[in-house]
Amino acid sequence: MPALLTDATALAAATGLTYTATLLTVALVSVVSRNPDRRRDARATLTILVRRRPSR
Repeated sequence: MPALLTDATALAAATGLTYTATLLTVALVSVVSRNPDRRRDARATLTILVRRRPSR
């Protein structure tokens, strides 16, 4: 059981790191890109990745 928890923790950490790296890359492209279409696409992607739940 402890080995399973260790594997699950490592997988969760790797997934979190990958998600954070993706967000950072897309945010950087949305700010730095000279092409307006690419900036627009990057902002749309950020909107999809960082969805906020509606208030209850």
